[in-house]
Amino acid sequence: MLSKLKRNKHQQHLAQLPKLSQSVDDVEFFYAPADFRQALLQKIAEATRRICIVALYLEQDDGGKSILTALYDALRRRPELEVTVLVDWHRAQRGRIGAEASDTNADWYHRLAQANPGIIIPVYGVPINTREALGVLHYKGFIIDDSVLYSGASLNDVYLHQHEKYRYDRYQLIRNPQLADIMYGWIQRYLINGSAVHRLDIAERPKSPEIKNEIRLYRQSLRNAIYRFTGNAGNNELSVTPLVGLGKTSPLNKTITHLMPCTRHKLTICTPYFNLPAGLVRNVIQLLRDGKQVEIIVGDKTANDFYIPEDQPFKIIGALPYLYEINLRRFLSRLQYYMNNGQLVVRLWKDNDNSYHLKGIWVDDEWMLLTGNNLNPRAWRLDLENAILIHDPRHQLAAQREHEQSLIRKHTTVVRHYRDLQSIAEYPIKVRKLIRRLRRIRIDKVISRIL
Repeated sequence: MLSKLKRNKHQQHLAQLPKLSQSVDDVEFFYAPADFRQALLQKIAEATRRICIVALYLEQDDGGKSILTALYDALRRRPELEVTVLVDWHRAQRGRIGAEASDTNADWYHRLAQANPGIIIPVYGVPINTREALGVLHYKGFIIDDSVLYSGASLNDVYLHQHEKYRYDRYQLIRNPQLADIMYGWIQRYLINGSAVHRLDIAERPKSPEIKNEIRLYRQSLRNAIYRFTGNAGNNELSVTPLVGLGKTSPLNKTITHLMPCTRHKLTICTPYFNLPAGLVRNVIQLLRDGKQVEIIVGDKTANDFYIPEDQPFKIIGALPYLYEINLRRFLSRLQYYMNNGQLVVRLWKDNDNSYHLKGIWVDDEWMLLTGNNLNPRAWRLDLENAILIHDPRHQLAAQREHEQSLIRKHTTVVRHYRDLQSIAEYPIKVRKLIRRLRRIRIDKVISRIL
């Protein structure tokens, strides 16, 4: 059993977090990608003071164009608006995986800037490391006036359900002037004014190798870049706490590590890519040993955004969904006893050809973590991540929380036995050969650290 001393340590950490008082009427949930798109476009159109869009990428497709066009239209109507966009530096200057980088998102930002003379929307490229594989801008949030529209989604056709297919995520709108100001001030100080951050909407931008040393120093500075604010809420009222972090020992990672053991009855985790850091695996196992319930909702391998159907040409990147399934199968093989007794419930999400990008943590009916963090080694060590922790001790958000969870579960099936998941021997021959080759040269463990 988890000792009372250890449990008190975890509870004490949560109790001591600075918290901002939150009105229940100013928290709104959206339950589908198309609803999120409409809410974002409406908030942009209604903005009177500021709009700050932060995403991994803003894509040059119909979905991305609708957002950037809306930003230009908003600034045209209200020239006094302060409008900024921030995206990952590396991601913006390459094509999609497997495609040529002949016409990148950055090129598109520049063309739009030239087509709208006198209307300036700076698009900042934020480099988190010298290479995209070693860290990206995974900070999330759209700050519009005094509201934060929070989602793990980036901005393109599939995330916005612009056409037939969608990528499922979570979507919450929190109206809170202090929260919006804290996040906006941090973005201004550490991202917009970051030493290695450069505009992407202009022609003169440096090449990544030219700013390699700047990026390294900038990454070091981000490790110490935390939110600094004084809370105004107690532990017996609805509140929100913004969290940010880069690196294994970040405040965000520490809070997640303390949050999970505070479970009294049930822990629910959502992640699209099952590859939990070792510390979180230990937390889950300890909760099960203590008699608690754990529910994990993960995307089926065919709902992974890297999945390639067997009738299409195979690319190396298409092995990733199978590597995640291998991780899940290995994890469940250790814990079959708890699946048998009903303590551990694992659900696979699949809805036709749509994909799953949903992440978050729910502890009992009291704590809810909104985050873009995939709860994997990459998020834990390499990417710049953030989150909003909602404390709801009076269960004022119960109806919205339960409705969101019921919709998440709608397209899931429960894994009854670890053998319900395919073994390597059942994979397509090209996937099978690649995975066995990786294992022979022992590079699969290295890959798992950056997945």
